[in-house]
Amino acid sequence: MRNIGFQLSIVVLFFVPTLFFGQASKSGMPLPQTDKYNVNWNSPSENSLGSMPAGNGDVGINVWAEKNGDVIFYLAKTDAWSENARLLKIGKVRVSLTPNPFKEGGFFRQELILKDGNIRIEAGGGKDKVTIDVWVDANHPVVEVNVSSKKPLTASASMESWRTETRELDNPVELHSAYGLHGEGAPKVIVERDTLLKGYGDKIVWAHRNNRSIWEENLKLQGLDEYIDDNTDPLLYRTFGAFMESKELERTGPMTLTSKGKVKSFSVSVFAHTSENATLDTWANQLIAISDTIGNKSRIKRFKDHREWWQSFWDRSYINISSSKESQKEEVYNINRGYALQRYMLACSGRGNSPIKFNGSLFTVDTKDLKGEFEGFDADYRRWGGPYWWQNTRLPYWAMLASGDFEMMKPLFKMYRDALPIRKSATEKYYGHQGAFFPETMYFWGTYVDGNYGRDRENLPLGMTENLFIRHYWQSGLEISLMMLDYYSFTKDKVFLKETLLPVVSEIIHFYDQHWGRDENGKIRFDPAMALETYSMAVNPLPEIVGINKVCHELLKLPDTEVSSSYKAQWARLIGEMPPVPIREVNGARMLSPAQEFSGKQNAENPELYAVFPYRAYGVGKPNLELARNTFHNRAFKLTGGWQQNAIKAAYLGLTDQAAKLTSTNFNTSNGAYRFPAMWGPNYDWTPDQDHGAVAMIALQRMLLQYDDEIHILPAWPIDWDVDFKLFVPGRGIVRCRVEKGIIKLLEHTPKKGNLKINISPEFNM
Repeated sequence: MRNIGFQLSIVVLFFVPTLFFGQASKSGMPLPQTDKYNVNWNSPSENSLGSMPAGNGDVGINVWAEKNGDVIFYLAKTDAWSENARLLKIGKVRVSLTPNPFKEGGFFRQELILKDGNIRIEAGGGKDKVTIDVWVDANHPVVEVNVSSKKPLTASASMESWRTETRELDNPVELHSAYGLHGEGAPKVIVERDTLLKGYGDKIVWAHRNNRSIWEENLKLQGLDEYIDDNTDPLLYRTFGAFMESKELERTGPMTLTSKGKVKSFSVSVFAHTSENATLDTWANQLIAISDTIGNKSRIKRFKDHREWWQSFWDRSYINISSSKESQKEEVYNINRGYALQRYMLACSGRGNSPIKFNGSLFTVDTKDLKGEFEGFDADYRRWGGPYWWQNTRLPYWAMLASGDFEMMKPLFKMYRDALPIRKSATEKYYGHQGAFFPETMYFWGTYVDGNYGRDRENLPLGMTENLFIRHYWQSGLEISLMMLDYYSFTKDKVFLKETLLPVVSEIIHFYDQHWGRDENGKIRFDPAMALETYSMAVNPLPEIVGINKVCHELLKLPDTEVSSSYKAQWARLIGEMPPVPIREVNGARMLSPAQEFSGKQNAENPELYAVFPYRAYGVGKPNLELARNTFHNRAFKLTGGWQQNAIKAAYLGLTDQAAKLTSTNFNTSNGAYRFPAMWGPNYDWTPDQDHGAVAMIALQRMLLQYDDEIHILPAWPIDWDVDFKLFVPGRGIVRCRVEKGIIKLLEHTPKKGNLKINISPEFNM
């Protein structure tokens, strides 16, 4: 392995591809060999810690089989927000088979079939064989369980709820799952019960309806009372739940369906739905109408469409690594599998009405069998609760650009677009000027959580948070601005540009333009300010300076036909009003500095390396690479795992050895308490930790391909790792590349529009 010293530039790339082997997609391109990374188990699981995740982007499940013949899954949905703004499970479903097909010593296999988005369980053999398929329809809000048996069996399906009575969250550890509502001066946090609806024949129908809400008090605490009258509470009367039905089973109890005698095959369908501001009857009628529409298509046709969605997803982009060195084969396999499984989990949770929760996504499970501090909680528990932390939320979304998973980014952008009015109101109320700032930690409607804002306001002016970690920390606005600009550069979506990007980003830039004064040289003096969460007191922090520079430069590239000249004048002026990027000297070595002045260390970030990621001011093919590398080598925090991003930054700097090692460490680290290998964490957050896998995804992508004004191919790639990849680049472009033994066998960029400058690492021959 090596560090890149220079790059070879070429212009048009089209090499004759060598032959591929394997299944072909409808497009004629080869499907990646996802079968290699299927997860297979040869025995039932003991409990939910041995579950497999599945989902359709909005509805998610955790599936496991138990030795007694039961197949169980937790059901979740991206917008199942409770009265306390906790993201709850919808419920738990148990399918029981008699006689027990999972006999000890008999054949058993549970497999996550990635290319089909299906979990298949097979047990027994010959005349005793039983096959169970569990899948979440990629195109509809329904979970399907299909069972076939060679010999007749008795079956039942039941719904299980743990929210049967109201209860107080009084355990201090469990109370953390209602983060922001805990702490000194906080009211009691009450979990409300679910409702089992009657009068729907053989359907089992249940829901959770919010008859109260924390929203109004949350706004009043923050001095935003005037916002209440003209806007709708997003929690009050929100209703979410499901119903379960089966043509072969009939209702035999309040929450149970049972087969009419013995059957050789049957199916159970569980439909999920959320309504805002609805009665229980309205919600139920909506859900039944949805199920009737879905029922107009046969289950066979829907499964065919479902499989096509997943196969198209895997065909869209891929990374497959191999090595001829025996000592590297297991490591490389785990990298491949980790990348595939993390991308799969993002696809299972990334197309809903709310963004992906970094702290467990849809796939939290109960901790009744998890030994240690967190033992004994139900599946609604997640450390850090319901709010969104930008620092954590962003990482899965940075991974979606190169993989071409653009539709999964829309829920995140929508949340910020929907929150814009309240952020403008808060900016005007608190600071008396225009624009919008976004908190680091916020509820999905756009406000601080109560505990961070602070309940005791006696010594705090309006708008100032009690939480010192985020008091002057508003980086999220700049970074999501760049993410939106990157999204536009990849997709060229003019509707998105007009309706989301420009409204949001222009207000964020207004805030940064108006919030601070200028010094004697006409430069903005960022004071008071912070350098991320780590330095609570900073003057002219580097992330703000490089962030505004990068965002404004990208804004100026937007077509004049889409942007007013006054906006462009403002953006150009702001670039000229940035103070210099702060530099410091340590032991005679020059390096980037977190800020011009900084103190009050309180977290474990390297703010100076924001110049590398996310803002790409330094990196392969850019000036002052050695300055940035020196900064990286002398960084204060060198860990990997969780939200630590050192792997990404090493890749951007062409530090091949370190990028490979850190990325491999993430993908080769698992939580032994859980059976599924991508149940990362909890690290700083909760399991499955979406940051841990996403950081490694981004780093692996950037080791292979980096984009900006130019494209760099293999900028931090080990010479002894072969690779076959297909990734996206700006301009609706796709790059396909295959490398064998340091030789590029195939390199193709499509579409062929104009002269695109592509730089290839000189260590790879063609």
